[in-house]
Amino acid sequence: MVEKLGIGLMSALGMTLVIISGGIDLSVGSIVALTTMIVSALTEFAHINPFIAILIALITGSVIGFLTGCIIAYWNVPPFIATLAGMFFARGACYLISIQSISISNKTLSDLAIWKLRFGAGTGVPFISLNVIITFIMIAVVIYVSLHTKFGRDIYAIGGNEQSALLLGIPVRKTKIAIYTVNAFCSAVSGVVFSLYMLSGYGLHGQGMEMDAIAAVVIGGTLLSGGVGYVYGSVFGSLTIAIIQALIMFNGRINSWWTKITVGVLLLLFIGLQRFIVAVGNKKN
Repeated sequence: MVEKLGIGLMSALGMTLVIISGGIDLSVGSIVALTTMIVSALTEFAHINPFIAILIALITGSVIGFLTGCIIAYWNVPPFIATLAGMFFARGACYLISIQSISISNKTLSDLAIWKLRFGAGTGVPFISLNVIITFIMIAVVIYVSLHTKFGRDIYAIGGNEQSALLLGIPVRKTKIAIYTVNAFCSAVSGVVFSLYMLSGYGLHGQGMEMDAIAAVVIGGTLLSGGVGYVYGSVFGSLTIAIIQALIMFNGRINSWWTKITVGVLLLLFIGLQRFIVAVGNKKN
């Protein structure tokens, strides 16, 4: 459960930066699926070193984000349309590799999947899996970038008012390209972790993950209009969704589809709260 939370959280981290900038990205789940397919196909069919396969998967995901960012920045294509095209491209590429699920039997990847950092000797001691460690590292890096770097400040400036950001000399186009590249990289990392978690690659992996990421970001307090939000808010949003899923899962009398309904209601409440706060702020100004 914790590992699955980390996989969704990594996608939400990149999505936070995108939404703060005033954009949106619908290709997250498809990039996750494509990453799992690349890792599994290269290791199982081409017998490439697993670390090289992971590197190729990360580069491929980042390139998709880079190209999407270029389309948005230079052609002024709305992010919804550009990332929708990226979603179809990545998902279609999965089925060009294989229409079937590809099981991972590579010993190195299998060992990584079960590797744990143990705090002591024996089998009953506390431990942290590799997936969780990667998640914590990603959270720390993205929080630092968003709050303590020029790139992070530029993201907030673009989301607040793109025209003002241009007048201030901020490289809006380059920043947008970087934002979507970083988001795609986060999705690719999530895909690598997902391939270790499932020990397989499949074109249907990650379905709906982009919507879960957007929900986590909005529940975490990031405004869909851009300019306002924090990465640790998205962490809170992901934890909230995970807790709801856990409570419903462990209560055998409740249908599992109530998870989606509950998250949908929460999402509407938070969007309404955001609109109310913005309206009150506008009245004061």
